[in-house]
Amino acid sequence: MGFTLLFTPLFKAEASVSWGQEVVEVGKRFIGTKFKWGGNTPKTGFDASGYTQYIFKTSAAKIHLPHSSKAQYKLGTHVKKSQLKQGDLIFFNTNGKEVSFVGIYDGNDKFLAATSKGVKYQSLNTKYWKDRYVGAKRILKE
Repeated sequence: MGFTLLFTPLFKAEASVSWGQEVVEVGKRFIGTKFKWGGNTPKTGFDASGYTQYIFKTSAAKIHLPHSSKAQYKLGTHVKKSQLKQGDLIFFNTNGKEVSFVGIYDGNDKFLAATSKGVKYQSLNTKYWKDRYVGAKRILKE
């Protein structure tokens, strides 16, 4: 019996975390961080694209994004709204002209973003975000 125990795993292996889960978990650490126009660190505060830039760079994904939602929108693969996955970047037109805001999708129509009230969860189902939704991009490896 001792021989059998020696070669029998004591714990079951857990499923690995996806890149999207990793990015979202890092993003959650900064909920409540203040808003700062042009900000891209937790110390100074974040604007929308500075937040996504910081999260993707400091997470295990180690992806360097430009500090502009318009420039970030030019990257990755287009994703239909119905096919969003955790960690996808979602883009909005908040200035009436072009892509001007970005957030990180977390699932269940919720996303993390640095708004004028700081980093917080938002719902894609609110009229404000529905009316301004432009599209989504997948930057992360599958």
